[in-house]
Amino acid sequence: MSTAAPHTAGSRALEHPAREEIRLEAVLHALSDPMRLAVVREIAASRAAELSCSQIDLPVTKSTSTHHFRVLRESGVIEQVYRGTAKMNGLRRADLDALFPGLLDTVLDAAARQVQRLGG
Repeated sequence: MSTAAPHTAGSRALEHPAREEIRLEAVLHALSDPMRLAVVREIAASRAAELSCSQIDLPVTKSTSTHHFRVLRESGVIEQVYRGTAKMNGLRRADLDALFPGLLDTVLDAAARQVQRLGG
């Protein structure tokens, strides 16, 4: 049974795994998809701590975009909270760095180098 507390805003709650429930294979799976990696790169590069879903432009349908955000949230890579009518997305950097030191920075660096090498 999950010990994760839902993050609430009004009556809307989103389930997130607790730090101790985040699994490496789930994080790696979430980061293995080019669209999800693009989301993580955009959030990481932002000066803001959070970005709304609408601020992250993905070349996919709304339902596919929703799926990608859900995979990232359920794996523990991002945290999603409602602020008014916007669903805000932030990296769970502290959790990921505590569990897997250097992983997020290494993946982001490798992704940036790949974009420089291949375009993108």
